[in-house]
Amino acid sequence: MTARDSRTPVYGIAVAAQLVDLPEATIRLFESKGLLVPARSDGGTRRYSDDDIERLRRAAELRGDGLNIAGIARVLDLQDENAGLRDALDAETARTPARRRPTR
Repeated sequence: MTARDSRTPVYGIAVAAQLVDLPEATIRLFESKGLLVPARSDGGTRRYSDDDIERLRRAAELRGDGLNIAGIARVLDLQDENAGLRDALDAETARTPARRRPTR
């Protein structure tokens, strides 16, 4: 069986709410405030990916820590930026041959 891409939208809002233990209304609020943008089916139904579920978990954790929506948005953006920089660094490191250490 082929592994599913974590960006593939597969979950409806009811399932997403169960997976992250949040009310559907909270997920809709997070969406309305721009914390995530789920895919939509041809009929307009929200579809969430594994990446969306992870983002919802992080948002719920930050909310539990007392951050407001603006704070949650900023932290999530910074976490995403950090992950992108780490990926770029890893890719650059993989392309660059290892430097030899000087021998003594």
